[in-house]
Amino acid sequence: MATLVEQLGKDPVRPAVIVDCVDLIDAQVKTKGFVIKSAYATIKAIKKKFVPETVDALLDDWLGKLQPHYDKWSANKASSFSDFLVARSDDVAEDLLSVTDTRAEKTSHTTAKKMYLRMRDGAKKNVIESIPSLATMLEKHLAAAPQPAATA
Repeated sequence: MATLVEQLGKDPVRPAVIVDCVDLIDAQVKTKGFVIKSAYATIKAIKKKFVPETVDALLDDWLGKLQPHYDKWSANKASSFSDFLVARSDDVAEDLLSVTDTRAEKTSHTTAKKMYLRMRDGAKKNVIESIPSLATMLEKHLAAAPQPAATA
């Protein structure tokens, strides 16, 4: 079975996944309060392509963190992958945030790092709220992804 990185992290699917991730982030930010909206607007004003470039840079790591969930779901497929992820939102959120935590520790973008660290405590709640949309988007791309040829 192909991994999530093989299915979603490679051309021709990767660019569409990145666009949908950025759209998901934009939509989630619009539902948040002033502090999050302001921080996001500041980051986008400093570097217009910061969000898509960051999504692109982190996509393989995020997909890697989702892989164990995908593997467990694939073992019996008793529900949709979306339902599987939503039912495990707490764990999925922690796994995804572990990637951004590592990135924040290493970044040279001091303004982005300060804003991320200031908002990290509430980030898990925000990620959990976005998991239904994220799961639906992933499932859409998995259904459309070309499957690698099986080896004999």
